[in-house]
Amino acid sequence: EVQLVESGGGLVQPGGSLRLSCAASGFTFTNYVMSWARQAPGKGLEWVSGINNGGGSTDYSDSVKGRFTISRDNAKNTLYLQMNSLKPDDTAVYYCFYLEGWGQGTQVTVSS
Repeated sequence: EVQLVESGGGLVQPGGSLRLSCAASGFTFTNYVMSWARQAPGKGLEWVSGINNGGGSTDYSDSVKGRFTISRDNAKNTLYLQMNSLKPDDTAVYYCFYLEGWGQGTQVTVSS
C-alpha cells in the first residue's frame, strides 16, 4: 500500500521557519520525482516545489523561490521542505505527492 505521511506543520510567527517531512512507503521512492503542493483557505491547489529522483535537480514556484528548499533522503525514503522567512500568505495545508499518490497534508499557519 502506498503511503505518504507529512509531518512538521504547525503555528509559526511571520519570519519564522518550519521543516516539513514526508515519509514514503509502498513504492520505490528512488524511481520518482517528488513534489510539494499547498492549498490555502478558500483557494485552489498550488504547486510549490519539485525534486528529481536523484535529488540533483529542484524547482520552485515564484512565490517561494529563495525562501523554501526542497530535499530528499533516498536512504530514508523521506522528502523534506525547509521553509524560511515565512509569511502569512504561506498559510495553507501542505501536501507531498508523486505521480501515483498524495499524502493527507499538514497544516501550516503563519500568524502573529
